[in-house]
Amino acid sequence: MKQFKYFVSLMMVLALALVFVGCAKPPEAEQKAAKTAMDAAVAAGADKYAAADLDAAKKLWDSSEAQVKDKKYKEAKEGYVAAKAAFEKAAAGVAAGKKAVTDEATAAIAALEEAWKALEADAKKVEKKMKDKKAEWETDAKAFADGLKAAKDGLAADPGAAKAKAGELKAVIEKWGAAFKEMAAAPAKPEPKKK
Repeated sequence: MKQFKYFVSLMMVLALALVFVGCAKPPEAEQKAAKTAMDAAVAAGADKYAAADLDAAKKLWDSSEAQVKDKKYKEAKEGYVAAKAAFEKAAAGVAAGKKAVTDEATAAIAALEEAWKALEADAKKVEKKMKDKKAEWETDAKAFADGLKAAKDGLAADPGAAKAKAGELKAVIEKWGAAFKEMAAAPAKPEPKKK
């Protein structure tokens, strides 16, 4: 009789364990919270200004998604909670990242302005030697001025684009800097003698 009671008790415990294991549900609330945090981070610009933090958070998200597919709900729940925290960290890092990129872009634009002034001075020195390149120089000078203005105007709204534009403009300075050095090194053509 005692053995029968133990057997029945054991069967009840096993049945309850199977019921609880069979009733485990995917962590939908945690998944939704992590998704909301991810959307907020992307909307804030974490893909541009806190890319490393966003990538780490996405890895946690992907891992949790895989655990849900494998029906490892407890691990998935913990992963979603960690992913939510990581996405929030990425969103919080946007301001610092944006400030750093803004500072870099501002410094690059200031350096461009100084380099352009020096380049214009070099252009005046070799003005007589650049007759065949004068039209190209004027076209590039206008494009540079327009590009510099666009970079300055876009600095507040999108410092990443302003920094990229500054990189493009640097190539123009390097091109003409090399051309002017070459022109300065070349001997001046003597004027034909008048008879």
